[in-house]
Amino acid sequence: MSAPPSHPERAGLWIVTPSESVEVGVGSQSEMLDSLLALGGLVLLRDSVEWEGRGLLKALIKKSALRGEQVHVLGCEVSEEEFREGFDSCVNSRLIYYDLFRDPLSWSKTGEAFPEGPLGVLRAICRRTDPGPATIALDSLSWLLLHLPCTAVCQTLHALSHQNSYPGDSSPVKQVHVLGLLHEELHGPGLVGALSSLTQTEVILGGLMGQASAHVLFRKPQQRPTYQTSWFSILPDFSLDLQEGPPLGSQHHPDPHTSLVDPMTHLTFNLHLSKEEREAKDSLILPFQFSSEKQQVLLRPAPGQATSHIFYEPDAYDDLDQEDPDDDLDI
Repeated sequence: MSAPPSHPERAGLWIVTPSESVEVGVGSQSEMLDSLLALGGLVLLRDSVEWEGRGLLKALIKKSALRGEQVHVLGCEVSEEEFREGFDSCVNSRLIYYDLFRDPLSWSKTGEAFPEGPLGVLRAICRRTDPGPATIALDSLSWLLLHLPCTAVCQTLHALSHQNSYPGDSSPVKQVHVLGLLHEELHGPGLVGALSSLTQTEVILGGLMGQASAHVLFRKPQQRPTYQTSWFSILPDFSLDLQEGPPLGSQHHPDPHTSLVDPMTHLTFNLHLSKEEREAKDSLILPFQFSSEKQQVLLRPAPGQATSHIFYEPDAYDDLDQEDPDDDLDI
């Protein structure tokens, strides 16, 4: 697979919080990648068919490798040769690749087999991690979810990202980054929401006017979530090119947990009224409504019109008690 092409027309970096918008100058690519890796834990990259996320995943892997971290890659969708393409020798020397693409079920019995399957590979990664910062990249998390139970995958992700060591591991690591690439269009909102609840950093890849963007949600412990939006392009060496973004008025920053879907699309009937239909509706008199003319006739009879009256004289059996009008009831 060739490296993603450069798009010099794509524009820059904007940091957006709930109360303000701050423009960041060109050349802040290192700060952007550092911010995505700052919290540790699970970093969820949600991409789509139109805006792919493997390029950003490889940019984060390169950043971790250049910081001296050991990077473990669980490759499920592309071969090892294809995944390593575009990295220099320094980065490739830091990568430990677990190839599930060629033989996901270990049928060929070649190389190192993992009897426990992909989740066993993740446990093996934790046991082999040196006592230092480490990065675990899942390419992709969607492949795991399509072949394994969702609960098992979520439990493993939680154990990887929230514990310093996996149960049974005698060599705890200082900090673990778990990078998960998720093809959002393959999964329903319930599953995506369950994964979002496990993340410390969530990245939604999108774009506007031909420019790629990353809408980032940071969840810091005991703090309000913060948002950051970056406009970027990925160069052939998996570095980022950050410039100015589109006009601020044309930008839209989606809520990761809100799906902007028009509920009135693809209906077999029309919920809207034309001007003539609305006027006819407003002029219609319903059967249970009295017109003003009918009210006048009932409340103010014309002179000479026969009227009826009811005369009632209480007898001895009434025995009405004003304090307890229902005393005659057997309750």
